[in-house]
Amino acid sequence: MFAVMKTGGKQYKVTSGDVLRVEKLAAEAGETVQFNEILMVGATIGSPMVDGAAVQAEVIDQIKGEKVIHFVKRRRKHGSQRTKGHRQQLTLLRVTDILEKGADKSGVKAAIGAGSVSGAAVAAATKDATKKAAAKKAEAPKAEAKAEAPKKAAKAETGAAGDDLKQLSGVGPALEKKLHEAGVTTFAQIAAWGADDIAEMDEKLSFKGRIEREGWVDQAKKLA
Repeated sequence: MFAVMKTGGKQYKVTSGDVLRVEKLAAEAGETVQFNEILMVGATIGSPMVDGAAVQAEVIDQIKGEKVIHFVKRRRKHGSQRTKGHRQQLTLLRVTDILEKGADKSGVKAAIGAGSVSGAAVAAATKDATKKAAAKKAEAPKAEAKAEAPKKAAKAETGAAGDDLKQLSGVGPALEKKLHEAGVTTFAQIAAWGADDIAEMDEKLSFKGRIEREGWVDQAKKLA
C-alpha cells in the first residue's frame, strides 16, 4: 500500500520501508513521528485530506542537504558581487507504517516542522494537551451529576415513590401539588384512608366531598 503525504510544503509518495529526507522536524533520532496530512491512501483520495489516515516514520538522523551556492553580481559603475552558500537542514526518516484509519487514537506524536516551532514548544504543547484531556475527563462525571440534579429534584417534588397522582379522576397539576404539600405522595396512602381520614382531608384542603364523589380511594387501591 502507498500513501501521498504532505510535510514542509512538499508532497511525498511513500510505502512502508521507504527512506526519505524531509524539511527538518522537531524530533530526535530514534523517535517515531506521525504525519497526519494525508492526501491519498491506496485508492482513497482525500478532500483534501483523508480522514483518520496517517503515515508513521522513525527518525534516523538530523542531517544537512548539499551546499547550494547563491551568487549575486550587480553590473554598475560601482557594481558589487556576493557569493553565499547554504545547506538546508533536513530530517532523515524511515516509513514504518501506513494507517488507513484510527490515526487520532495511535498515541504517536505528530510530526511538526522545526522551523515553525521549537522542540521545547512542542513538548510544552504536548504537555498542555495532555493536561487539558485529563481535566476534561475529570469534569465529565461532574457535568453528568449536574445534569442529573434537576431530574432528581423533580422526582423529589413528586414524592419518593414517584406515584403520579394525576392518574386519579379530577386531579390535575395544581391539585396534585396541594396533595404533596399535605404529605400525600402515593396511591398506597390514599388507598388506606378511612372515613375519618377522608373527612379530615376534605376539611384541610377544602375538597367539599370530592374524594368520595370521585372515588379516589377505590381508584388508588387499583393503582397501588
